[in-house]
Amino acid sequence: MKQISKLIIALALAVAVFVGCSPKQQGGTDTAAGKPEKKEVVRVMELQMQTVARSVEYPATLEAYEEVHLAPASPGRIEGIFADVGDHISKGELLVQMDRTQLHQAEVQLKNLEVDFQRLDTLAKYGSVAEQQYDQLKAQYEVALSNVKFLKENTQLLAPFNGVVSGRYFEPGELYSGTPNTQAGKAAVLSLVQIDQLKVLVPLSEKYFPQVKKGMETEIKVDIYPNSNFSGRIERVHPTIDPSNRTFNAEVKINNSQRLLRPGMFARINLDLDEEEAVLLPSMAVLKMQGSNDRYLFVEKDGKAHRVSVVIGKRYDDNIEVFSDELKPGDHVVISGQARLLDGVEVEVVK
Repeated sequence: MKQISKLIIALALAVAVFVGCSPKQQGGTDTAAGKPEKKEVVRVMELQMQTVARSVEYPATLEAYEEVHLAPASPGRIEGIFADVGDHISKGELLVQMDRTQLHQAEVQLKNLEVDFQRLDTLAKYGSVAEQQYDQLKAQYEVALSNVKFLKENTQLLAPFNGVVSGRYFEPGELYSGTPNTQAGKAAVLSLVQIDQLKVLVPLSEKYFPQVKKGMETEIKVDIYPNSNFSGRIERVHPTIDPSNRTFNAEVKINNSQRLLRPGMFARINLDLDEEEAVLLPSMAVLKMQGSNDRYLFVEKDGKAHRVSVVIGKRYDDNIEVFSDELKPGDHVVISGQARLLDGVEVEVVK
């Protein structure tokens, strides 16, 4: 009897388990069979190769567009200096006055010779003086006139252009000796630089020689102004190649009307020299894996999304350059709705 009772209890438990499980299994089957999975809606674009300009970057040091070290033609005492370091100077402004003793002596000599020459010239008109004597006095007068002109030009040092005084090496009353005293290894009383415009001498590889032309636009970046870009233009291309390093120099002119830049600053010069075929896609098409620097995108093929790993390159406005061996022209790259996708998920493409 006990065995029959145990058998009845076991059968009852089995029936209860079967009854409890059947609806769930039946319901699960109905869901899978009767309700197909929802497709993700996406927008795609056809991948095409595009021609892009490759920029080449070179380090360089900014230089004054013009720089002059003002000095008289011969040693002498400095009578006056009318500018100091940092002063903004206008073209033609008097900067240095040298001792004028020799100039005064030359002017007196010229005046005497001028009187004698005028007298002799009057006599020569009437044939009362020998032609040789007249020619000798005329030559002396012209030499004295030239000497006075030379001394006038060299006792007053005038600014040859608008600029800023970058160096002052003497004080009034001191004797200018002509000994080199500047960083450039030249002798000077004052140094003057033009900073409204600057220049850069860029040594370029010889392979770019056919592509670099006068008038080409360049981009200049300076570390102390990280958020600013400055523009320049190639003004001169040197005609020879340096055989030691196979480079040639290109001179870039930079507009510095705001005077933010200064000679001696470190800069980076960007030139667009090469053109290549590249894959450019909207930056929003490329996704980044959370917690890493891996980048990927999705390609639609046969109604399914396929994940493709990529490496990003340079940015071109709103587009970004991507590299991948799995991409080829004609692929349909997902550019909208990709954030919800998984590899292999069915998708519906809309325009």
